[in-house]
Amino acid sequence: MDSPTTPRKIIPIEPVAPDVEMVSLYEAQKKIYPRSVSGFFSRWRWGLVVLTQLAFYGAPWLEWGQRQAVLFDLGARRFYIFGLVLYPQDFIFLTGLLVISALSLFLFTAVAGRQWCGYACPQTVYTEIFLWIERHIEGDRSARMRLDAAPMSWAKFSRKTVKQFVWVAVALWTGFTFVGYFTPIRELGASFLQLGMGPWETFWVFFYGLATYGNAGFLREQVCKYMCPYARFQSAMFDRDTLIVTYDEARGEPRGARSRKADPAALNLGACVDCTLCVQVCPTGIDIRNGLQYECISCGSCIDVCDTVMDKMGYPRGLVRYSTQNAMAGGWTPSQLLRRVFRPRVLVYSTILLLLVAALLAGLVLRSPFKVDVVRDRGALARLVEGGKLENVYRLQLMNATEAEQTYRIAVDGLPGLTLATRPEVVVQPAEARWVAVRVHIQDGSSAPGSHPILFTIDAEKSGARVIEKSVFVVPR
Repeated sequence: MDSPTTPRKIIPIEPVAPDVEMVSLYEAQKKIYPRSVSGFFSRWRWGLVVLTQLAFYGAPWLEWGQRQAVLFDLGARRFYIFGLVLYPQDFIFLTGLLVISALSLFLFTAVAGRQWCGYACPQTVYTEIFLWIERHIEGDRSARMRLDAAPMSWAKFSRKTVKQFVWVAVALWTGFTFVGYFTPIRELGASFLQLGMGPWETFWVFFYGLATYGNAGFLREQVCKYMCPYARFQSAMFDRDTLIVTYDEARGEPRGARSRKADPAALNLGACVDCTLCVQVCPTGIDIRNGLQYECISCGSCIDVCDTVMDKMGYPRGLVRYSTQNAMAGGWTPSQLLRRVFRPRVLVYSTILLLLVAALLAGLVLRSPFKVDVVRDRGALARLVEGGKLENVYRLQLMNATEAEQTYRIAVDGLPGLTLATRPEVVVQPAEARWVAVRVHIQDGSSAPGSHPILFTIDAEKSGARVIEKSVFVVPR
């Protein structure tokens, strides 16, 4: 340690070189204010918004007979889809539906790009709804930008508060509707009004509501650009014949401002007037004139606004349009572009998809109206009973997949003298799963020791359907 009299060594600090630049590890994100737009593709998008939300919000309120038409009753382990009753044993149908959905996405992406994202994806749909609310309360793009830049005032506070209140109301109603697919929505509504919702119902209403509020109100394009995996692996399904939103660079460049009466050829300019409206209407904030970008969701907003500008300037439409890379490079006509839709990749996807859909429909049509599970009684493999009989006990689960009461007749076969010692008729209520204890006898000593295969045959008296299940009869040594 230095003594008090020892002089301390002073180390000079070198000044920072003037050419050194501090770089942030995180890119500063500017808030995107999408401009409202009207046109052909905008109308299509809003048509799908209305259609999808009528289906989502309306389906839980539909009735089928004496029950909710669409209900996924996890407690009873039964799924009701109009006249169809599905059990956990029907999981193969859900698997098939998921495979068909994935393959449909591959096919549609190969043909038409990310139009699912632009027109029907829930993130896009709810973002459109929340933006519509925002526009009606705060105004269009320029008004919203001025409002955000202005200092806090009563007018700004009141508009922001009203907007947030409406957003929260829509988000909570969305969460309530989502839970209404798993808990009968009328019972859920009565419990909500009486403040008696269960903990899980409450959790999922608020969780799904918060997800809707956050994703559609704040994250918006960040979900499409950074959180959605589809944006990352879409390139594996794209090729040069995939339909995308494209900018006709040969026609539009060099871009530049001019008056309506000016001759672009005399000014050595292309058709693009560099108004940047295509950027202002883009929900992800990209410039389509820079070429194909993974952030583009193919919503067609830039097409609508560009066509409007072309109409005002007296130029032909289509400077920004749906086309393909090959079509743009080769100057193809619409008929040439359409012929390339039926290329090998698309035909293979279509063939596999049609086969899967046909198999799924056939499975649903040929599906038995009831199911049976046979479980041996593990408490006693075999036992001697009165009359010198050897008895095995089984438990049969009879699942009635119809909406009417059914009577089933049970029979057993497979060994000489094998008989059923319990009542053969069983009544099962509509859409009920019932466990039945079944005792099976043979004469002691009539069969060799060991495990012998037997068959249970269950017949539905009304429909005539039959189910045969295998099991074993144990003869002890």
